[in-house]
This record gives sequence, C-alpha cells and structure tokens, in this order.
Amino acid sequence: MATKKKPTKHQPRMDFNEAAFAAIYGRSGADAEDAAPRRKNPQAVQLGRRGGIASAKGRNERVSPERRREIAAAAARARWAKRKP
Repeated sequence: MATKKKPTKHQPRMDFNEAAFAAIYGRSGADAEDAAPRRKNPQAVQLGRRGGIASAKGRNERVSPERRREIAAAAARARWAKRKP
C-alpha cells in the first residue's frame, strides 16, 4: 500500500468539500479526476461581465486622470515584477 504524500508548497491541502468528494469517488471505485468537468452558466458569466464593465466605467468617471495614471503605473510594475529574465 502506497503512503500518502504530505502537501507541498505547490500542492495545497484539500478543503472539507474536496476531501468528501474524493472519499465518495474513492469508495465507488471511480477516480475523482474522471468526474465531469464543471461548466459555467453562460447567463451568469454574461451578467458578471456586464457588472464588471459597468463598475469599471463608473470608477473611471470618479477617478482623476492623475490617479488613473498612478494605478496604471502600479499595475505595470506588478506585471513586470512577475517576469523572470
């Protein structure tokens, strides 16, 4: 019998729901990876996108151009900090 590995930095520990799901699939003889993939509800996706677009436009109207420039510069610095040479 194989021993279980301890979770590493790149392998997060399962939460309660994930552990229960894996236990049920393990007892039924099926693999948890073989379960049907989750699909997003297209209507919910569209609503979320609409809300995000509307809130971005409203924020742009409220924020001064100088502040928007600061926000954009901070975002660019964050993106470039992630890159490795």
